[in-house]
Amino acid sequence: MDSDAGSWFLSRDERGNLATEVHAGGAGSPSWSEGNLVRPLIHGAGYFGRLHEELTVLRAGDRVWFTDWRGDANERLLPGGPSIGEMLAGLARAGVEVRGLVWRSHGERVSAPISGRANELLSRQINDAGGEVLLDQRVRLFGSHHQKLVVIRHRDHPSRDVAFVGGIDLSHSRRDDAEHSGDPQAVSMDSLYGTRPPWHDATLELRGPVVADVLAVFAERWNDPHPLDRRTPYRMLLQRLARMPRYPKPLPEVAPPPPPAGPHAVQLLRTYGVKRPPFPFAPEGERSIARAYTKAFARARSLIYIEDQYLWATDVVAGIAAALEQNPELNVIAVVPRTPDSDGALKGPPMRLGQLRAIKMLREVAPHRVGVFDLENSSGTPIYVHAKICIIDDAWFTCGSDNFNRRSWTTDSELTCAVVDTSHVASSSLAHALRCELWAEHLGLEQDDPRLQDPVSALRLWKSTADALDRWHDTGGRSPRPVGQVRHHIPEPVPPLQRLWADPLSRFVVDPDGRPRRLRGTTEF
Repeated sequence: MDSDAGSWFLSRDERGNLATEVHAGGAGSPSWSEGNLVRPLIHGAGYFGRLHEELTVLRAGDRVWFTDWRGDANERLLPGGPSIGEMLAGLARAGVEVRGLVWRSHGERVSAPISGRANELLSRQINDAGGEVLLDQRVRLFGSHHQKLVVIRHRDHPSRDVAFVGGIDLSHSRRDDAEHSGDPQAVSMDSLYGTRPPWHDATLELRGPVVADVLAVFAERWNDPHPLDRRTPYRMLLQRLARMPRYPKPLPEVAPPPPPAGPHAVQLLRTYGVKRPPFPFAPEGERSIARAYTKAFARARSLIYIEDQYLWATDVVAGIAAALEQNPELNVIAVVPRTPDSDGALKGPPMRLGQLRAIKMLREVAPHRVGVFDLENSSGTPIYVHAKICIIDDAWFTCGSDNFNRRSWTTDSELTCAVVDTSHVASSSLAHALRCELWAEHLGLEQDDPRLQDPVSALRLWKSTADALDRWHDTGGRSPRPVGQVRHHIPEPVPPLQRLWADPLSRFVVDPDGRPRRLRGTTEF
């Protein structure tokens, strides 16, 4: 295992955005942080439980800063509560500094007419209690703020500071666990997933100097001097009802980074689309997520393992295809949802078309070294895979908000952590442990099962597990159900006539390309 962080991570020049202060450092300093302790949290229930534990001990003068794509004020952190809105509003009333940035465009309709949307309702509840949560629309046209982070800082105990970065929103449907019976507070999805969709997700708990780096990501967005929203009468009314200014109040003085906490190096990777007026911290956008994957794929030798909500677009998987072509020992395993979350007659074909093309590209290069799978719970209901994880050679892994699609790599604001364990012990590296934890659940094995240890023979294990469960379904399930959750992923094809309209809808609406014009149509980011 190569545990040299410098060989995996991007340099400042490779990142391609010299305007940001995140991981800026001085001359010769690395563009990442070391001395961190990273703990993967699989499943929303585990994350919400840890978040509740950390929030409960806060006192006046402490700080909670967060960003989110979607927030539901009444989503419970624990089965018996409190809800997210109650928790954060209660902290604000108790003198904890609560600040947040949520995308203003998303949220399900709620009954209260003065709220309009779920994000606005969450913001208003916290703001009425003395916090400051803002609806942020400073994005590229048709883009979104998709970053999901929480930073908790203790005024008197910096060693207890913690950040959470990943793919889990503070919203409905996310509080599921390893049993995958679904969150009782569910969002409406394709009928295939039932009324309480099973949900697979992940985030990272971070301690050490990287906490200050995550806070810097938040501060750059907060301090953007441009108006929070486009100035229309409707939006002016919504901002006023939610108790929101047009410009954020200045942030307080930045505290020193927390002390070192562990052996993990972390590089924060981001996407910001090119827009006008520009982001002051990314005037030409930032695509370090895409660039980091391109570099890591080129270094892959034995295994690329992906869990992703989409896996769309040929220019996104081109780097994986090139790695398969160059390295005959390399295998690729991908886990995706069985169908899109909304697989209707209009939305489904554009979503499936991009994935069909991406999978075809990979299999044309290495038909026997690529496996794509989906998951189901013990009742046979498909599990919606919302996790955004990539593990390469048990040496480097990512977890964050970005998906494997053009939108995430070029258009929406995203935040992802790349992690390298610098302890130089291959058999106990964090990437190895994470892979074994995920595979044990999906394949129905114990985490210390020797079959999980060797990534080289892993694809055969995945295929045989999926074969057994597929056969069991094909024969009517008359025998005992085989172990594991894994099925072979067979996306529904898109007929030629549907492709005539699905293709432009996919390229321009569902999965747009936010790169500068000179890069569009290429595999460069």
